[in-house]
Amino acid sequence: MIAVADLDTISRARVDDAKILLAAKRFDGAVYMCGYAIEIALKARVCRTLGWNEFPMTQNEFKGLTNFKTHDLDLLLRLSGVEANIKQIHFLVWNAVAVWNPEAR
Repeated sequence: MIAVADLDTISRARVDDAKILLAAKRFDGAVYMCGYAIEIALKARVCRTLGWNEFPMTQNEFKGLTNFKTHDLDLLLRLSGVEANIKQIHFLVWNAVAVWNPEAR
């Protein structure tokens, strides 16, 4: 399991990585890091919504929780409990973000 605070730290670090890549005009890498940061931030939000202190990491920890073992940003947003708010306020931005997937690297 990974602690929610660690997920927050990792997400912020990936945003910092993306900024460095963007400044270096390495756009594909910056986009990938931003998507990864959003994925990790959404997993932290899922934990907060469900009252979990940690997010599953290993195959064994995901037993019975297969819906949570995903990189699908739309699904993670749905599980986060903030989908309506995000899509209402940030609809166009979310539509651009939601196409990210880890295979896009």
